[in-house]
Amino acid sequence: MGLAWAAWLLLPALLHRARSHPQCLDFKPPFRPPQPLTFCVQYREFGCCDSSRDREIMDTFYRVMGHADEAGYELCAAHVQDILCQECSPYAAHLYDAEDSNTPVRSVAGLCEDYCADVWKKCRSFFRYMTSDKELLALEGNMAKFCRHLALDDVDYCFPRLLVNTKLNQNLGLVTADSEGCLQLCLEEVANGLQNPVAMVHANDGTHRFFVAEQVGLVWAYLPDRSRLEKPFLNISQAVLTSPWEGDERGFLGIAFHPNFKHNGKVYVYYSVEIGFDEIIRISEFRVSAHDMNMVDHSSERIILEVEEPASNHNGGEVLFGVDGYLYIFIGDGGMAGDPFGKFGNAQNKSTLLGKVLRIDVNHNNHGPLYRIPPDNPFVNDPSARPEIYAYGVRNMWRCSFDRGDPQTKDGKGRLFCGDVGQNKFEEIDIVESGKNYGWRAREGFSCYDKKLCANSSLDDILPIFAYPHKLGKSVTGGYVYRGCEYPNLNGLYIFGDFMSGRLMALKEDRHTGEWQYHEICMGMGQTCMFPGLINNYYQYIISFAEDEAGELYFMSTGIPSATSPTGVVYKIIDPSRRAPPGKCRFHPVPVKTKSATVSFVPKENSWVKVW
Repeated sequence: MGLAWAAWLLLPALLHRARSHPQCLDFKPPFRPPQPLTFCVQYREFGCCDSSRDREIMDTFYRVMGHADEAGYELCAAHVQDILCQECSPYAAHLYDAEDSNTPVRSVAGLCEDYCADVWKKCRSFFRYMTSDKELLALEGNMAKFCRHLALDDVDYCFPRLLVNTKLNQNLGLVTADSEGCLQLCLEEVANGLQNPVAMVHANDGTHRFFVAEQVGLVWAYLPDRSRLEKPFLNISQAVLTSPWEGDERGFLGIAFHPNFKHNGKVYVYYSVEIGFDEIIRISEFRVSAHDMNMVDHSSERIILEVEEPASNHNGGEVLFGVDGYLYIFIGDGGMAGDPFGKFGNAQNKSTLLGKVLRIDVNHNNHGPLYRIPPDNPFVNDPSARPEIYAYGVRNMWRCSFDRGDPQTKDGKGRLFCGDVGQNKFEEIDIVESGKNYGWRAREGFSCYDKKLCANSSLDDILPIFAYPHKLGKSVTGGYVYRGCEYPNLNGLYIFGDFMSGRLMALKEDRHTGEWQYHEICMGMGQTCMFPGLINNYYQYIISFAEDEAGELYFMSTGIPSATSPTGVVYKIIDPSRRAPPGKCRFHPVPVKTKSATVSFVPKENSWVKVW
């Protein structure tokens, strides 16, 4: 893609020689075996073999050593075991020259020449039972040529020198960080050619489809094989208010599937409309078509809620269902600069829905009210407040998410994270709780914005868990706490970004102090992302983040921040240093009946960033 900003962001990594990445013979990162290995025990904690493969290697060992007499067994058994077990090394791909999936894999691991010479002198006759490599076996009588054939171009990776190479092994299995402490991750392209993809959601119905919404008012359904259905899932582009202007905040902004969608077929959307001369935020309910599970019945729209917008910006745009089954709606402060509406601004005024997080009950039949107020909403008994309000004092929350919780302990489950876009100086990340005041316009981040209001002792506002200055970015895009299966190192990391600077960032909670530690995320350089299908670059304007049904993490960005520019791409976030054990993360999607033709996915991105 060759973006200058990306080159600047990654420059520190370029100034230091990148360490090569661990990689297995299946062209994937190593893993921690679910059960300890009993034969290749040196890799029982971390490597490329599970217990099944370990047994197969042990069977091969006994087959090879079945040709040995007592003396040969004593001399060579340890060498044969070591050589066979290199398939289980975290660096197996390097040992077998298998980094390139288009070239043949060696049948014997690369040996350091001094070690090879020692093995050749004692045990060369055993190689004929370990390999069918005719070229190697033809050299059996010439030690120099034999060992040259087994040598590697990069001597850092030959066995057994690899075992004592502290440069490679000291942080093995951990996310690689460059000299500046920037975590190096990789990406996989998932979808492309989209017009400002503002949201990606799943239906939680077992199909593992994902749905990508464009700002113009189109929602596309994608199947688990990443093919896209030719007909849109939803098309309200004629009703949606937006424009081709770069940075226009109006449009189709959010979508959420009802937790019981599998049975009731309900979908909720958040979009901008114009009625007369008024700009309106609209929250609507649709039902899926009775004739096509991959298309909404457009005649089923029920308008749940409308809120007038005094200006064209700060439209909010998030809709989410919580673990409590209620619908959460995140509305901006009404726009303009500094929330200039009324004495204290909209965000501090509980009689308006602007600048708020709302919580409503849409779990009812079609003949009742449009929505009900949950009885435990914090302001239901306050006559001066709108009962829909769950939290207030927000400026323009852009992308929020509920934490699924730790896969084992469920720690963190249900926490609500939001990125709140700042005014002049700071961007912030908040954990939103019932009844709390998040400070705007009194505060921006940790800093006072309206000094008089900030000094008011009755403010009782909640400070963000993290705020960053505008030298790092000028428009936060909230993300997710990673709780997926495929990349155990990322568990518990809250990953988010900035729309303007293109930075990817992460926060990690210190469970002892409750504080959140900041990490910047870089794209892996050198060989770090040299896995088939991975890339290390992306378009600058990070619009949104997403979770798939299995909990894996994605983000969407574009090269031109216009609602009509087809430069939007969906990327999956990949940790190249460690994966889950093979087979652990398999899922079996419920079959999807399709009536529309499908468009196969063709990746377009290149692997490397061009540096000016």
